[in-house]
Amino acid sequence: MILEDDADWDVRIRDQLLDFALSSHALTQPLSAFRRSWEYADETFPSPSDGSAKGAALSFDSLPATVLPRVSPYGDHWDVLWIGHCGMRFPHLHDNKLIPKGHVSWLDPTVPQQQYLWTVTAPDELKEQYPNHTRVVHHIQEAACSLGYAITQKAARQLLYEIGLKNFNAAFDILLRWFCEGAEGRKHHTCLAMQPSLFQHHRPAGPKSAESDISDHGEGYRGAPHTNVLRWSVRMNAETMMDGENNFVDQWPDVE
Repeated sequence: MILEDDADWDVRIRDQLLDFALSSHALTQPLSAFRRSWEYADETFPSPSDGSAKGAALSFDSLPATVLPRVSPYGDHWDVLWIGHCGMRFPHLHDNKLIPKGHVSWLDPTVPQQQYLWTVTAPDELKEQYPNHTRVVHHIQEAACSLGYAITQKAARQLLYEIGLKNFNAAFDILLRWFCEGAEGRKHHTCLAMQPSLFQHHRPAGPKSAESDISDHGEGYRGAPHTNVLRWSVRMNAETMMDGENNFVDQWPDVE
C-alpha cells in the first residue's frame, strides 16, 4: 500500500476496509454456485462483451455468495485498489467498452451528508445519482490523483513495464489511470475504488502555500485544520485515541 505523507483516514478504517473487501468479492470472485463454469454476479466482469451491458447493481445488504479467495482478503483477481483519490467517474454511467460496469452500494454512516462531499471531477455523480450517506465500490474510470493505493506484486511488475518501457508522457496518477483503464495503448487491468475515497488530504493550520510542492494552493493562512469528507478523522482525533477515549469529534455532523 502506497500513501502520500499528508494522508488522513477515518477512525473506523478497519470496518470500512472490511466492507471494501466484501464488495470486491462480489464484483470479482466467481459465484460459489457456479464454481466450475466461473460465472460472476457482474456479467460485465472480467470485461464487457460489447460495451452495451450496464453491469450488476448490487446491494451490500444482499451480496451474492462467492468462492472464497485464496490469495488476498480482497479477492484473487484485482490489480489495484485505489483507496485514496480526489474524485472519479462511475463506469456504469458512461460508455467504455473495456471497463466492467458492476458496482456495490449501501448507506454508510461514516459517509457525510452530500453538502460536505468534495471532488475535482465535475459533475459530482455521487451527489447526483445517490442519496445521502451512500458508499459505492466500482471499477476505476477517470480517477484523479493517487493519494493512496494498494497494488499486487504481479501488477507492480506490470506497472513498471507499462511506465518504464513505454512512453512516460504524463504525471504518475494519470499513468496509473491509463494502466487501469487500458488507455493510451496500455492493457486494461482490474482496479477497484470506493466513493467517497477512504483516504483524503489533511489540510493543517498554517500557510496555504506550504500544502504542496507540486501545485498552487493559494496564498493566505489557514486558521484551523481539517480533512475533507472524513467524519472521524484520525489526525483530528489523535489525542483522543492516544488517551484511550472514544468521544471523537465529527468534522461533518449531520444537519436536519
